[in-house]
Amino acid sequence: MAKTKSLAVAITVAGSDSGGGAGVTADVQTFAAFGVHGTCAITCVTAQNPAAITGRQPCRPRIVREQLEAVFAELPPAAAKTGMLHSAAIVRTVVEFFAARPGLPLVVDPVMVATSGARLLAPDAVRVLQARLLPLATLMTPNLEEVAVLLGRRPRNVEEMRTAARGLHGRFGVAVLVKGGHLVGSRTAVDIFFDGRDELLLSAPFLPGLRTHGTGCAYSAAITAALARGHSLPVAVALAKEFMAGALANCRSAHGHTILGLLSSPPPPLGSFPSLTE
Repeated sequence: MAKTKSLAVAITVAGSDSGGGAGVTADVQTFAAFGVHGTCAITCVTAQNPAAITGRQPCRPRIVREQLEAVFAELPPAAAKTGMLHSAAIVRTVVEFFAARPGLPLVVDPVMVATSGARLLAPDAVRVLQARLLPLATLMTPNLEEVAVLLGRRPRNVEEMRTAARGLHGRFGVAVLVKGGHLVGSRTAVDIFFDGRDELLLSAPFLPGLRTHGTGCAYSAAITAALARGHSLPVAVALAKEFMAGALANCRSAHGHTILGLLSSPPPPLGSFPSLTE
């Protein structure tokens, strides 16, 4: 019998996307691109397409917990990420589960608002996320709109993104990746990573006129996959940035909608990104 190659395992705790562009679908495709076996715990079933979310049905917290227990019983992940959690009850369930596993790398994408503008996290859930989940994270990955919710102000330039990353690190005590993909007037897609010691400026060409869906999900999934394969956090973030640049450059069209080229963008060799730390 031929020897079977061993795969690293990662898990995403997030919502479904019936349109196939975001959520668990994007996460599992990204895990596969990194050669990682993807598992999941679905938190909310959505009726959506690239234009809008037209319906949603949150899962009961008990079945979220049972999905997590089932995966960890036979396929213990080497890294985990969270995405859309929807309700305070689900956030509490996720917190209780991962608090019992403090050594597991956990990437928290604080999904609050969809690209279409639909609110994805209830107000009481935002409070629980801030008080209990974010402090458990290895890394949090807010976009500019989420930074505005968490800090009360939206960064307008790279320097304000740096200040925001430091502010979030100081508040929650975890590493932060502030994503600047929606920075007005920028000619590059700039992100800031800060872990309390190292600060990195990560940039890639901005592709004007490209309307994408699921980039935040895939970005955090790429970081999680790289962590599952044993990379350090700064290296995982840099690899994920390069992967996303490739996925955006390899976009395809499906019925006029842009689809990320997640499976057309193999994990890149690690490039170099300038450190902002003196």
